[in-house]
Amino acid sequence: MLDVLGLEPDDEHVYRVLLGRPNSTPVHLSDLLVLSRAHVDKALCRLVGWGLVTRSADERYTAAPPAMALGALIAQRRDGLRTAEQALVTFAEEHRAAMTGSSITDLIEVVTGVDAIRHRFLQVQQAARTEVRSFITAPFVALPPDENTAEPMALDRGVLFRAVLDREVLAEPGIVHDAIDSLRNGVQLRVADHLPMKLVLADADLGLVPLAVTPAGEPGAVLLHRSGLLDALDALFETVWRTAHPLQLSGTGDEPEATVEVGPQGPTELDRRILALLLAGLTDLAAATQLGLSPRTLHRRLRHLMDLAGVRTRMQLGAHAVRHGWTEPLRT
Repeated sequence: MLDVLGLEPDDEHVYRVLLGRPNSTPVHLSDLLVLSRAHVDKALCRLVGWGLVTRSADERYTAAPPAMALGALIAQRRDGLRTAEQALVTFAEEHRAAMTGSSITDLIEVVTGVDAIRHRFLQVQQAARTEVRSFITAPFVALPPDENTAEPMALDRGVLFRAVLDREVLAEPGIVHDAIDSLRNGVQLRVADHLPMKLVLADADLGLVPLAVTPAGEPGAVLLHRSGLLDALDALFETVWRTAHPLQLSGTGDEPEATVEVGPQGPTELDRRILALLLAGLTDLAAATQLGLSPRTLHRRLRHLMDLAGVRTRMQLGAHAVRHGWTEPLRT
């Protein structure tokens, strides 16, 4: 538990025992923990050095109050991380300056193999300071969305995530559930009819583009540093983002069915969610499931919306909904 602070397992075990047994001797600690005297002495020496344990004149040891001792250690680590972050900015600027005028081999790194691509994919997100943008297409070769451990960590740092999903991705098992979780965490999602490639961009500094399988049978990718090619991919993402359809999902399933008859003068919030899901490419059954509705109720709402819009087909309804802002959330 305390390894993130630099403590070894023996250090933590000794400290925790001392919390409940002040004024213990090394011999007593060795017996309680079934550790050699040498291991106990080494742990005590480190703990005393960190200020986590005090030693009396007669060689008895007592744990310092955790709120004070561990709090100070955590503060030191936090200050060290801030210093490291400042150094990161400096190093990044030095790297950018050094890369100016570099050869193409310095700006493009070829990555081969699932493990290597997965590692670089996580690293690119970890390197982001302000924003991560991505194109998501199927199949998921290196890392499925639900295994992307770097995303929640970056979100906690305040990094903005924007992603465009290829419409076919919505048919992948579990992808709607993952999308709901991402939306709840603040990720902005949109859907495009077709995406030209997979893509991950970290700020305007790094880009990862997975490639086709190599002749040897392994997947490959290229890691791009700041360059004209990266600028082109940046522009491509923004162009696709502007034309893609915003994805707004509801996975709560707690909308009472009584509300579906409310608001005859216009679409209700539930109606807007239904339209957003269907326009994003979900089937009737998938949309009904996500909203906690029966297919019959969903069809009844669609019939009501078609009558309200004065149209006869779903295609006409979709066009009317987009023109009149029916897919946007209600403003209260």
